[in-house]
Amino acid sequence: MDLWPGTAYPLGATYDGRGTNFAIFSENATAVELCLFDDDGVEERMPLTEVDAYVWHGFLPGCQPGQRYGYRVHGPYAPDEGHRFNPHKLLLDPYAKAITGQIKGDQALFAYDFGDPASFNEDDSAAHTMLSVVTNPYFDWGHDRPPGHAYHDSVIYEAHVKGMTANHPEVPEEIRGTYAGIAHPAVVEHLTRLGVTAIELLPVHQFVNDPHLQDKGLSNYWGYNTIGFLAPHNAYSATGELGEQVTEFKAMVRTLHEAGIEVILDVVYNHTAEGNHLGPTLSFRGIDNASYYRLVDTDKAHYYDTTGTGNSLLMRNPHVLQLIMDSLRYWVTEMHVDGFRFDLAATLARQFHEVDKLSAFFDIIQQDPIISQVKLIAEPWDLGDGGYQVGNFPPLWTEWNGKYRDTVRDFWRGAPATMGEFASRLTGSSDLYAHSGRRPIASINFITAHDGFTMSDLVSYNQKHNEANGEGGKDGEEHNRSWNCGVEGPTDDPEVRALRHRQHKNFLATLMLSQGVPMLAHGDEMGRSQHGNNNVYAQDNELAWMDWDLDPGKEDLLDFTSSLIALRREHPAFRRRRFFEGDAGHGGTSDLGDILWYTPDGNLMAEHEWHLREQAFTLFLNGEAITERDDQGRAVTDDHFLLLFNGHHDAVPFTVPDGIDTTTWRVVVDTSGDDLDDDVPWYTGKTHEMPARAVVVLQATPQPELKG
Repeated sequence: MDLWPGTAYPLGATYDGRGTNFAIFSENATAVELCLFDDDGVEERMPLTEVDAYVWHGFLPGCQPGQRYGYRVHGPYAPDEGHRFNPHKLLLDPYAKAITGQIKGDQALFAYDFGDPASFNEDDSAAHTMLSVVTNPYFDWGHDRPPGHAYHDSVIYEAHVKGMTANHPEVPEEIRGTYAGIAHPAVVEHLTRLGVTAIELLPVHQFVNDPHLQDKGLSNYWGYNTIGFLAPHNAYSATGELGEQVTEFKAMVRTLHEAGIEVILDVVYNHTAEGNHLGPTLSFRGIDNASYYRLVDTDKAHYYDTTGTGNSLLMRNPHVLQLIMDSLRYWVTEMHVDGFRFDLAATLARQFHEVDKLSAFFDIIQQDPIISQVKLIAEPWDLGDGGYQVGNFPPLWTEWNGKYRDTVRDFWRGAPATMGEFASRLTGSSDLYAHSGRRPIASINFITAHDGFTMSDLVSYNQKHNEANGEGGKDGEEHNRSWNCGVEGPTDDPEVRALRHRQHKNFLATLMLSQGVPMLAHGDEMGRSQHGNNNVYAQDNELAWMDWDLDPGKEDLLDFTSSLIALRREHPAFRRRRFFEGDAGHGGTSDLGDILWYTPDGNLMAEHEWHLREQAFTLFLNGEAITERDDQGRAVTDDHFLLLFNGHHDAVPFTVPDGIDTTTWRVVVDTSGDDLDDDVPWYTGKTHEMPARAVVVLQATPQPELKG
């Protein structure tokens, strides 16, 4: 084939209708070969002789989408100096937009001989590794446009592409567990019935299925092991993996957008699947190890790891930053996604060793006209020193609020002295976010996520039960802040089952009625269980998949969740754009009277009463004091609401407070089951027996003299 000079930009393989331009960065390489493969696996090598600013490039006329390719990169193999070049290893293009195949852990993938890390292995890895694929950029998006939900209107649904549809009876078997499965009408109907505004997908960047897990009959189910930052994971494609996965992913996004549902991606830019210094050579390690990875300053043969996976990307290198930004822009502009959740985002802030919210990564995000306009969600911690950074990300960012999760769990399991902080989390966590000029939307509220117990297991187990993972129970979080309601695991005891159902509803009600942005983990709306396993990262089976066979109790949870989301959507009192005036988390009030706190006997809460053993209180939301305007500039008002929380283990009498400009209230949320007559109005000054561990929400009945 005749290789033309081509151009150094854009990086990757770019098809233009006439052929394909190939460009790859390596600052320390001495030579780079482009390797093409035919359908029989026969390889043809073509030296890239053009180099501009460390980018090796060439244009191949007539090269079509579907062409498999890789690179062999020459240079010094000197681990002590940070260099690990080995041309015997076929390498993936970091900018590949599609990848075919999966690895099996063969010796040929490693640059050394097993048992002798100091050796140099010359086995050719081409037959054992994954291949990059040239893709066709054309797709008929029709009239696709982002739904554009404002943060304060958002309800996020965290889901796994395979786990959500692998068991769905209405999804055809041939597309279960795929992008096409997510786009199936039955799945879309479920999401719209729930009322969620966005689906947050666990990693869909091409990832490696760890050989050590495969050897144990397990697999990397979650996918936090990225090797291709621009390629949709090929195993989630029902139609093929020679570029078909790209088209199928785009079709899924288009379908979800038509239903008004945004697509947010959980992205893993903090490390790659190549692991530590003993890991395989798949891409970055062999292309330019010293440029892509953070190495120990005093020992460049080893990696500085703040992720617990063996390596961390070198965030101060401009080419690493360019890769991340090019990846983000590609997923927004070409794949039409609406935002990102950044795994272990504190690592991205480590320009040197410390976490610095003014690092180059945040600077370039802030000024980027595309990425700065989509939803940016940080997991605000990593495993390094000073890595817990909840509340410390820049103003453009929202955060998974780990303190919300912990506090809400503690309150409902009866941990002492949690009422004051529970109130802070309920009202948007101003103590965490107001200091940086952010608003309640900075708090992504969640009680459960993919990592940890499901909501059903949170009320059914005191201890994790991770035996299926084969790690002797050493994996997974030890301190789950869970409570089994008296019996560990499944039970036929009707009282325990009723209490668990009530507790489940308490969590759902708290989540959906808190200020901030709620995130629901898939299946929690219908009682999904992992049988006490709080770390199903390796369980690609029914233990981790959603169960769509619903009994009456699960149907009730689904209906209850849908009604909560509808209540939130219809009433701006539950999704304010600004924090309440005053110290809302500790009984503070303002001249506006936008929020008031009452004891169960109907008196205003005093400071010392936040620390009482009997954790019960009433929260008044003043619907006429929201002091906001909608998109058309009209003043926003709402009905008054009283939120009654009884976290105590006994029933508590609640008196409807006086002094509010309404006399009659009706029950709109009740987690207690049949213990209250929800059709009976509640009147000012009247007392009702509130069952143990329950939430009741009262909505003011409009009075003609007040509304006239």
